[in-house]
Amino acid sequence: MSTSSLARTPRPPYYAVIFTSIRTPGDRGYADMADRMVELASKQPGFLGVESVRDGDGVGITVSYWESTEAIAAWKAQADHLAAQQRGRRDWYQRYEVRVARVERAYGTSGPA
Repeated sequence: MSTSSLARTPRPPYYAVIFTSIRTPGDRGYADMADRMVELASKQPGFLGVESVRDGDGVGITVSYWESTEAIAAWKAQADHLAAQQRGRRDWYQRYEVRVARVERAYGTSGPA
């Protein structure tokens, strides 16, 4: 999965969940599930946006942005997301790391979304 634009986030502070992973070979439904998770996350209270990239070797980074740690906890506990997490551990990821960070500063160029 690769999102085609940068997330439009509000002025800090807010939170970033950084999910870094190494995929197993083959898709086995991964792309459809990844798209579904972005769709579901975007409907969750406190969701601010997402950016995701994956290289040809299967290393990926997805950063989702959230208003609060409570919103992050609610997303982590969402039933369909829990099922995707279990399948990810079983079928899709050789290795992964999740990091949660508070964004204190954010700046960049403004351009088309």
